[in-house]
Amino acid sequence: MSKTKVGYARVSTAGQDLTAQRDGLAALGVPPNLIYVDHGLTGRNRERPGLAQALAAVRDGDTLVVTKLDRLARSLPDARDIADELTSKGVALSIGGSVYDPNDPVGRLLFNVLGMVAEFEADLIRMRTREGMQIAKAAGKLRGKQPTLSKTKRKHLLELAAAGTHTQSELADLFDVSRTTIYRELRRVQPEG
Repeated sequence: MSKTKVGYARVSTAGQDLTAQRDGLAALGVPPNLIYVDHGLTGRNRERPGLAQALAAVRDGDTLVVTKLDRLARSLPDARDIADELTSKGVALSIGGSVYDPNDPVGRLLFNVLGMVAEFEADLIRMRTREGMQIAKAAGKLRGKQPTLSKTKRKHLLELAAAGTHTQSELADLFDVSRTTIYRELRRVQPEG
């Protein structure tokens, strides 16, 4: 029985492209039909359909191939769990062409260092995102979710509701919004009235 290379690629956002990873996996000998992908899912989320398919596709003697460890996992515990699962199945893990050997102390060390770097990168990204959001909020550029109804429509809604001539369902139809939106708008004025 021939040993198979199964590839896995992942991008975190829907706007990112998998082409570079697909090309990298092909260059590492993975057939295009054995490349499993997750599009728009973070590496910290273990519930990834593409990863589950890749892990289900590998058999004893096969190799799971990723271009970089951070494509497989963004936390050291998750990377170790995946590596342990592969090892228990008799599957090798190739990271950018270097095969991880769990029985070699140097291999384990390098794998752990790569896992820590991937986790550190993820932490840096989160920290920069939070800092950027705080700066934008302080500058008034990050205002949160905007109201569904404009001020004019909201005023008209409140006038109709105060008149009592329409039900909440009728108001929702009239303003082309959900009943929840109507309820929320009416609820906002209760403390005032």
